[in-house]
Amino acid sequence: MAPRKSNKGKVHADEVIPLISQREITRRVGELAGQISGDYRGRDLVMMGILKGSFIFIADLVRKMTIPVQCSFVRAESYGEGTESSGKVKISGFDAREVRNREVLIIEDILDTGLTMRKIVQSCRRRGAGEVKICALLDKPSRRVVNIQPDYLGFIVSDLFLVGYGLDWSERFRELPYIGYLKK
Repeated sequence: MAPRKSNKGKVHADEVIPLISQREITRRVGELAGQISGDYRGRDLVMMGILKGSFIFIADLVRKMTIPVQCSFVRAESYGEGTESSGKVKISGFDAREVRNREVLIIEDILDTGLTMRKIVQSCRRRGAGEVKICALLDKPSRRVVNIQPDYLGFIVSDLFLVGYGLDWSERFRELPYIGYLKK
């Protein structure tokens, strides 16, 4: 549900209940970077961030990598200003030259229904990518409507509307250094 707005239309961070601390996120991102670096050592890797939500996650992840990587970004939209996915996924900014004959690791903030991820994986394959894998900071398997799983995963979460660390509600709360959920 949407949090309360003040008379100026702003939503306050005190309406977010912390779920995953900044310390837990930092530790897990480091572990993921180590695992990915080991798995892709000596290989030509493109890390494709899904904007806007993954921008903080991919920035932290790349800084902890011990191998060279290239970064690419696509934008995917399915929520608008609501708290439920519309089920219609729009993708923009895809550059086929960045993935053709390359190993691609898609970096996502949260894997929810799987509709967005399925469309991006299919787009990578249609554009000639080699191996395509998925790294999600958060996974919400209770909401999955397509059969897709992350290859690298930060945290499994329950069916709450999450914000912080890049995740937003109507472009708010991305700046929070932790992940929390909105009070009802």
